[in-house]
Amino acid sequence: MTTNHEAGTSGVSELGATPLHDTATPAIDHGDDRRPPTLVFVHGTNASSSWCSGLIRELTLRGHRSVAVDLPGHGDEGFFPRAYQAPQDLEALATEPSPLAKITIDDYVERVVDVVRRARRHGPVILAGASQGGVTVSRVGNAVPDLLERVVYVAAYCCVDLPNMAAYLATPENSDSLLPLIEAVKVADPAILGVNRLNWRSADPSVFQAVKQCLAGDFTDEEVSRLLNMLEPDETASIPMAEARGEAQTWGRIPRTYVRFTLDRLIPPALQDRFINEADRLTPDNPTEVRSVAAPHVGPFDRPELVEIFAELAGR
Repeated sequence: MTTNHEAGTSGVSELGATPLHDTATPAIDHGDDRRPPTLVFVHGTNASSSWCSGLIRELTLRGHRSVAVDLPGHGDEGFFPRAYQAPQDLEALATEPSPLAKITIDDYVERVVDVVRRARRHGPVILAGASQGGVTVSRVGNAVPDLLERVVYVAAYCCVDLPNMAAYLATPENSDSLLPLIEAVKVADPAILGVNRLNWRSADPSVFQAVKQCLAGDFTDEEVSRLLNMLEPDETASIPMAEARGEAQTWGRIPRTYVRFTLDRLIPPALQDRFINEADRLTPDNPTEVRSVAAPHVGPFDRPELVEIFAELAGR
């Protein structure tokens, strides 16, 4: 099934249909390099490279090169406050300092650019980001456009007209986002700690329900419990305010794909469509390839539809 966004903007196709812009997207000139690409994945807020472990496993078993990046302060470098452990000390949790307070978007970009450069030695690179990871993808696209074969946004922030994530949170397209449910999980003042600290291990049943409604859609309770165990408590508070716009002369030259999650309650489909439409107005000669998947914000990312999308992108 194929539908249209606004008049004169990119089309949206369900998996299995031919994307409207599938053959219209120009390719970066990498000469005669016909080596298979490497897929590089960037996680979102309060997460780590584990978000796409299942996706990478499936892609690897199909013969595709892929790697997930742990951004600074996440994954193997993740910080878990002493007060976050059971039995929790909620008063101490609200004040315990975090090393992530000193981390900036520039640190994120530096980490990913290093991975992209190393991967590029072995062939083209496709860079994909989920959720807040889209901010890093755009900034990396601005920094090293000639090293990227394609950028992919998976239900991710793709800022173009407005300067940062925070600005888009105030738009009409974001009005029915359930993000405020997650904001209620915060246990510290970001202005004081320099991080957004969320207590995923709270005994309050409302936390469980907030995560399920906002992030997990039709997940079973067992799946939500596993998700809560994967999420990390601290995230650098400065990222939503960081300059995140893709620039026409750099990022705008890279072919791009946007994977819309139609059941997303954190980044509503209307806001995802706004990202797509703004990008297409900025670079009309390089329109967005759009795919739609009936999934909530967190996937899961190893669902067959997503595996097929990335396997196809890697196999072109």
